[in-house]
Amino acid sequence: MTAHSSVRVGGAAFARCVAGPADVFATEHWGRAPLFSAAADLPRDFTDLLDAHAVDDLISSRGLRTPFLRMAKDGTVLPAARFTRGGGAGATIADQAADDKVLAAMADGSTLVLQGLHRTWPPLVDFAAQFADELGHPVQINAYITPPQNQGFSPHYDVHDVFVLQVAGRKRWTIHRPVVDDPLANQPWDARRGEVEARAAEAPLLDTVLAPGDAMYLPRGTIHAAQAQGELAIHLTVGVHPLTRYDLVKRLLEAVQDDPALRASLPVGVDLADPTVLAPALEDTVAALQRALTDVPVTRVADDVGTNLMRRTRPKPLAPLAQLDLAATLTGDTRLRLREALRLRLTDDGEHLRIVLLDRTVELPQTAADAVKTAVAGAPFVPAGLPGLDPDEQLVLARRLVREGLLVPA
Repeated sequence: MTAHSSVRVGGAAFARCVAGPADVFATEHWGRAPLFSAAADLPRDFTDLLDAHAVDDLISSRGLRTPFLRMAKDGTVLPAARFTRGGGAGATIADQAADDKVLAAMADGSTLVLQGLHRTWPPLVDFAAQFADELGHPVQINAYITPPQNQGFSPHYDVHDVFVLQVAGRKRWTIHRPVVDDPLANQPWDARRGEVEARAAEAPLLDTVLAPGDAMYLPRGTIHAAQAQGELAIHLTVGVHPLTRYDLVKRLLEAVQDDPALRASLPVGVDLADPTVLAPALEDTVAALQRALTDVPVTRVADDVGTNLMRRTRPKPLAPLAQLDLAATLTGDTRLRLREALRLRLTDDGEHLRIVLLDRTVELPQTAADAVKTAVAGAPFVPAGLPGLDPDEQLVLARRLVREGLLVPA
């Protein structure tokens, strides 16, 4: 879990995407039903996150490579060679965005997709980190830029939840009920193409046009398609990759491998494909599994889930050179705070104090326990206010945590 321990659904990022109370969304819509939010009911539009000038900048000046961009038309993804080429002297990789090719493809009606903007475009890097921190689930952000009266993708569903944020132009969305509820990553729509096409031919659950500033939430599995209307249309899709109960099942199975009864080999010299032969072993295995599952401590599963979230989410960006300068000029009155959206685990067994991060563990003196807990609690503080340490020790600890990338200026 994040160091501040409570997920803040209903924070500023969430409020930009959903009109109405957060608790109503959590109980009535999350994973259950689509929700349309009109621009008039949201704080502001989305042009501060991305606009047409930003799209041009990304394509012409940032050296984007596949898979950070792709193009599609009428449900068919274009070969990368149609919109990329080598970057020239000093950048001879072959798959950089070619602005003139992108122009030609869009003039022909193709949709441009900018993928992974939560890693490449600063406003969306910050927004994604904040939104993931509020939701408690990993987030990705793509942009879809569609010429007038065109459609990039045929009706389909995603295996993650989606918040659609309409940036510019208007798009008509047709929404149909799922053919599979809560699909997992290994249950993609193209494996059920016929069922999806049949469902998309039925009367839609929702048929609406999103205008600039409108937003819509779609649970995973919801079948959808979007078509630009009379002008160029840009929308963001904020994809939320939820942890599921099936994820807990996998963590539980990893935990019960410690039980010798579940590691025992099956009988030798028999036909294990024969149900009558397999039945006794299966019955014994189920019984052993039930016994083992009752002994799995929730802390074991929570630690595994926490590590998974560390791997799949990114904290707010950090400036290495500024951090070094901060550490060098730190005083007892310097205002600091925990790096936003940073996931860590603090362990204290009475002898060892450790901050567990994704790829390393920071070990600290046990005498600093109270001060460390204050530092990672999330609220701004100054080193002089860290409890249980003298002034020199306060600065040493704060400087260490700044250099480790845990603390940033408040």
